[in-house]
Order: sequence, then C-alpha cells, then structure tokens
Amino acid sequence: MRRLHANARSWWQHPAFARGIREMAAVSPGLAAWGLMTGVAMVKSGMSSFEAVAMSLLVFAGSSQLAAMPLIAVGAPVWVILSTSFCVNLRFVVFSAHMRPYLMHLPLRWRLFHGYLTADLSYVLFTRHYHHPPVTDEERREQLAYLSGGSLFNWFSWQSASLLGIALANVIPAQWGLGFAGILALLGVGCSLASNPLRRVSAGVAGLAAVVAYALPLKLNIVVAIASAVALCLIVEETWPKRAGVVP
Repeated sequence: MRRLHANARSWWQHPAFARGIREMAAVSPGLAAWGLMTGVAMVKSGMSSFEAVAMSLLVFAGSSQLAAMPLIAVGAPVWVILSTSFCVNLRFVVFSAHMRPYLMHLPLRWRLFHGYLTADLSYVLFTRHYHHPPVTDEERREQLAYLSGGSLFNWFSWQSASLLGIALANVIPAQWGLGFAGILALLGVGCSLASNPLRRVSAGVAGLAAVVAYALPLKLNIVVAIASAVALCLIVEETWPKRAGVVP
C-alpha cells in the first residue's frame, strides 16, 4: 500500500505525464475557444462575474453549462435546470463505469480528484492509448501519469479561456460562435476512435438518433442517442459471434 501511495504521489515525474500534456495541447485550442465562448455566454445570460467564475470552477462541464444558462436566464424552476444538466451529462456515467477498473486501486480522494478533472477529451485520449486496465504497479503509474497530465492541461486550458471570456464578456460578441471550434475538436478526436466497423456504425446510429429525437425537451435526444448506440452494440456483440464465429 505504501508503494501505491508513492506511485500516486510521483505521477508527475513519469514520462507519460509530459506525453499526456503534449497530446492534449494538440487538441486544446478548440476547447479553449469553446471555454472562451462559454465564459462570455454566462455573463450575457445575466449571471454576475462572481456567479460565472463559481460556475466555471465548480461545474467544469461546458455542455451542461451552455444547456443550463438559457434556463437560468428565463427563470426556469431549479428542478428543470438540474434535470437538463443531468441529462446532458449522462455520458459521464458511461465514462465512470469504463474508468472504474483503471482507478479503483487509488484512495477515495484521488478518485474524486480524477472524477472532477476528467472531461470528454481527456477520457477519449486516455482510452485511445490504454485499452485495458493496469495489472502491474508500473502500468498503474504510467496510466495515472498520462491521465493526470492530459486532464490537468485540459482543465487549465478550459478555465483560463473561460475566465478570460468572463472578463471580456462585454467586448467579445456571442455571434462569433467560437463554441463551434470545441465541437469540431471533439468531432475530430471522436472520428479517430472509429477504428472498427462496430464503432463506426454505433457512432452513426447515435448521431441519427440524436437528430431524430432533437425535438424532445430537456436535451433528452442525447439520452436517446446513448441508449440507441448502447443497445445496438449489445445486440451486435450478442449475435455476431454466433453468425460469424468472431468478435467484431
């Protein structure tokens, strides 16, 4: 146990920590633009600078922030705001279930720390590199170092841009649509993960389901998209081996 805690304390000294930073830095400009626009939007929606800074630091979830702000601006009931944010962030339940075998060896405080820091891009980059949970202490240290480097750089990039957007909210027009740069960054990394037919088909089904169900309230089209993709994967994985004798 002492060795495990020593490894947890020395993750920043591992070469994988710097690698995580470098690879996150390559895709962070798009997320920074998204964070900048989110900072502007929070102030434009009527929030005070203090409230906007608190939301940026405590929530740290751009999509749910953007979904909640119009509801806050029109005085929607708290349960509607919370329900909408919950639905938008349901993907993190999937992320958490997937990441559990990778992080369960850590003390609770470290798991909470990484639960707060891990976002879409840090999760995607991490799982693209590490397909299986660690077995040895060295594998645990390497994976923790990579995840920490990428997550911390992503957090710093987002918060810096978001706080800058809050400070310059009255100078930067929301019509610039800088948030679309973040969507493009996520789309590029997501496409790089479509490495086999099953992943490509499930991504297509999720996208189609999200568009078809777009009219649903509370961003429930996202839930429909996730459920459709998961159901498809379960069905295919169950039937494919029986028909083809192999796993897709």
